[in-house]
Amino acid sequence: MSTPSVLDTFLWVIIPYLALAVFVLGHIWRFRRDRFGWTTRSSQMYESKLLKIGSPLFHYGIIFVFLGHVVGLGIPKSWTAAVGVTDHMYHFMAITVGLGAAAATVGGLALLIYRRRTNRRVFGATTRLDKLMYLMLAIVILAGVYSTIFDSALSSYDYREGVSVWFRQFWMFQPDIALMAAAPIGFKIHVLSAILIFALWPFTRLVHVFAAPLGYITRPYIIYRSKDAQRQPARRGWEQIDY
Repeated sequence: MSTPSVLDTFLWVIIPYLALAVFVLGHIWRFRRDRFGWTTRSSQMYESKLLKIGSPLFHYGIIFVFLGHVVGLGIPKSWTAAVGVTDHMYHFMAITVGLGAAAATVGGLALLIYRRRTNRRVFGATTRLDKLMYLMLAIVILAGVYSTIFDSALSSYDYREGVSVWFRQFWMFQPDIALMAAAPIGFKIHVLSAILIFALWPFTRLVHVFAAPLGYITRPYIIYRSKDAQRQPARRGWEQIDY
């Protein structure tokens, strides 16, 4: 393993920690200064047919991709081996489930980009940061798919002994730069573009990830009243009123 260069230190130590600082402080700033802008800026009112297909595809796909990354990056290889998961089993799951989730994510993202580009009203509501966000998402996802196929499945490189170890060390403030310096170019592009997305995150519509409407679970029913008592359905959640 070669000695890391100054560029490697900049790419795999300085930029990641700067991005983390921007991610945290940027969200604090955004919440305090732009709370009313903390939204997806929905364009459903302009077009809904393509959105109903592309949005679930993208969101469900990205959830499974995220869970796969939690396992692949957060859980050491020795732990999965200790519970009986062999390398063959792990890679089989990564190829089948992982690429299936990636295909849904790519398909959904492509449909959402197509929708924004071809619908004039939706495109008119698209900001420059939105365009940059979609570009970065596309780079991250496509680089991840490329790495899974060509740098992992069809190669001898095991990212759980390289990229994953560096990732866990990063959170302990002891990242081994040599691990990322030795990673294939596909993984480098995938990781670096993901890092840049986290720096961009607080200033885009991606903040809606941290705005789940959990209050809907416990809120009371909304009571609709009709002036015509005969039309008032007698079912749970409705209150019969007299005039």
